[in-house]
Amino acid sequence: MTAELVRGQNHPLSQARLEIRVSAGKPIVAGATLSDERGKVHGVEWVAHPGSPTLPGIEVSKQAAADHRLACDLDALPETVHRVSVLLALPSGVGGPVRFGAVAAPFVAVTGLDGSEVASYTVTGLDAESAVVALELYRRQGAWKVRAVGQGYAGGLAELLTDQGLPQARQLAGSINEAVVQGLARSVAAPPPRAADGGRSRHAATPALGQDQGSSTSPGTPGQVAPQHGHPGGQGSTAPGVGPGAPQPAYPAASAPGDPSAVTQPAGPGAGGPVNYSHPGRQAAAPPPPPPTAPPAQPGQPARPVAGDATGWSMEERLYNQVWGMFEDLARTTAAYRSAVDFAESRMEQELDKVLSDPRARIGGHGDAAREAARAKQAELVDRAREALDRDLAQLTAEAEVVEPALPPAFARWDNPAWHGYRVPMEIPMAVRLGDLHLPESAGLSIPMLVRLPLERGLWIDSGRTGSFEGSIADSDDLRRLAMDTAVAHAARLLAVYPAGEYTVHVIDAAGSAASSLAPLVSTGVLGAPPAVGAAGVNEVLARLTQRVDLVQMAVRGGAADALPSDLDPAEQLLIVNDFPHGFDDRAVTQLRYLADEGPAVGVHLMLVADREDAAAYGPLLDPLWRSLLRLTPVPDDHLADPWVGHTWTYDPSRVPPGSQVLQHVLTQVATARRSWNR
Repeated sequence: MTAELVRGQNHPLSQARLEIRVSAGKPIVAGATLSDERGKVHGVEWVAHPGSPTLPGIEVSKQAAADHRLACDLDALPETVHRVSVLLALPSGVGGPVRFGAVAAPFVAVTGLDGSEVASYTVTGLDAESAVVALELYRRQGAWKVRAVGQGYAGGLAELLTDQGLPQARQLAGSINEAVVQGLARSVAAPPPRAADGGRSRHAATPALGQDQGSSTSPGTPGQVAPQHGHPGGQGSTAPGVGPGAPQPAYPAASAPGDPSAVTQPAGPGAGGPVNYSHPGRQAAAPPPPPPTAPPAQPGQPARPVAGDATGWSMEERLYNQVWGMFEDLARTTAAYRSAVDFAESRMEQELDKVLSDPRARIGGHGDAAREAARAKQAELVDRAREALDRDLAQLTAEAEVVEPALPPAFARWDNPAWHGYRVPMEIPMAVRLGDLHLPESAGLSIPMLVRLPLERGLWIDSGRTGSFEGSIADSDDLRRLAMDTAVAHAARLLAVYPAGEYTVHVIDAAGSAASSLAPLVSTGVLGAPPAVGAAGVNEVLARLTQRVDLVQMAVRGGAADALPSDLDPAEQLLIVNDFPHGFDDRAVTQLRYLADEGPAVGVHLMLVADREDAAAYGPLLDPLWRSLLRLTPVPDDHLADPWVGHTWTYDPSRVPPGSQVLQHVLTQVATARRSWNR
């Protein structure tokens, strides 16, 4: 049975050798990109297009056409390839349509070599876009799936390839367009008009890949040696398969696909840009994951989850990538559910409007029966969508149950036993956990929010009314105390995940109102100096950190790191400011903005605990500061959005369990290690 996908929905693939059939009303360009587990295309040799149509395991058409057949052999792909993205684009500079909104919605189907349809997707909702990622085939827990993407780009192939991390995107887009123009005379004409029933004739598929062909490339070098595939034969049309396609928000470009990482703040007051949580500096291909240790699943049942079954150089990196995969899967499956529900509602409304517009339906029981039938169809579609969502949530929940206990302290909740055996690490981890994320449809399933280290932007712990239910019922003084408690917990975690002597925390508490919250940091002696109070204390700390930024910047630019003063602390610096902007004059605010902008690049980071309404007297002066920080809340709040489908995620802060001594235990270990390091 064919799966008619909607945007964001996925479907398992049981065959390795496939054809991807594309049908459109006008000649279009079809291509494919190969990417790693983070969705990055490493070079032009990872792109199959009309000028270079063959890569290991993938072959595309050499010309623009109204119908395409792309050949794919998943077993022949290099081990470093985890995604195959199917690209469609309108030829530029040939006098044809320049946007997809002016042509019929492209139809894409994944079929077996015998022509049997596995999944199909009609790419709807496009307007000014001239290029689109239609589908992606991706590897998840050792199995392949197909996902309907439908992400369009008004900037054409250049913008699309840039979004996938290709450095030479603009040059490659130009060469693709040139190859298409040269071969346009040979391009295939548009198919005959559809029949009255809207169907398309089905043709038998010609096998595109031989039965004994394989790839002889080495991992990480797709395109060096390609298997000799036969060119897909025929130009047959595809079968009908127009599925429900309620428009979804276009997937914004992620800084680096691959992380729950990639959370953004919606536009508006206090909003920021995309947050990139991808692992820094990983250029070489990662080795395959170790073999699963769990018993194999029963035939026909989903694979049993195993902690650390993603790719990576270490167990830490494998777990990080696995958390990312869970985050993305939850975002996509929820998008598919919401799209299906919207489609069901829209169709029911159309059917009810049709009934009401017929005068005959207003007499007798015919109208009531038609309305009941429409509502029954809507309920059936919603129930089917919910069943699919519940199936995916059950699988993700099972995975979370094995992943959560296996997380290292930097990724673990405060109640994880990993913290009870805590020892100061010898190396900096790749990320740190700052809370959890969940969606309304999956309140029982939370995904760890991991932020890459070193911090690339400061943190703002909102101590004001957040708009959430918890925030609305809490007393304002309680919110301020909770915000400072949250800041201390985050600071303690950052101190705990760095090696001894490599992280220094400073505190500005101008009014001295946070003494109780700061007690764990003060009593254990992990602070670089006592909390600064009063205007003099504020100015002294800001002047010292501003000078440090200036000195390090000059040393880096001049290549004279050895010239730095011997008393300069080489550790990463974190400045916590409580109750901002209390105690700050205009000069101090300017210094703080300078630290927020320039500090992260040279190891100086900010954590503000503030209510933005308290800063209203400064007017728009502080707007750039708020936008540069990642806003977090001391109570659950739905203010974060993912960069694919724009879901509003509920953020739940990472809290120390009431009565737990874990914070004191961890900070004591940090202080002891610091004293030993100083000696």
